[in-house]
Amino acid sequence: MQRIDRAVESLRDAYQKKDPSAFRAMMAPSDHLESLQHQVKADFETFHAISLEFKVERVIIEGDNVDVYVRWQGVWKKHADDTGMRQRGHTRLQWAGTQSVLLRDIQGDLPFGMKTKQALSELPPPKPAPR
Repeated sequence: MQRIDRAVESLRDAYQKKDPSAFRAMMAPSDHLESLQHQVKADFETFHAISLEFKVERVIIEGDNVDVYVRWQGVWKKHADDTGMRQRGHTRLQWAGTQSVLLRDIQGDLPFGMKTKQALSELPPPKPAPR
């Protein structure tokens, strides 16, 4: 259980410190997670400061697979004087391994990829179709 706690904290810490190599080191090889890493890289380039809190709500262990349900909240700032973008949500971190615990999938409302989420929220509403 301590390895799981350390893995979750290491993932959060790597993201908050904007450390791409430490973030990547927490992940098992996967196309889905490769896409996530690109979004995280964009976050690191866009935001001056990231403050992220995790609260583990539930852990389910089945063999080598571990599902960690997390409630998160955070603030993403583009510059030092920025009040920041506040977000929160729930996500499921799916880990695998016993000696070395690696993230194999992530589902739900992710705390990662905020640049993409922000860009989508700033899109103008679609224009009505002509009649």
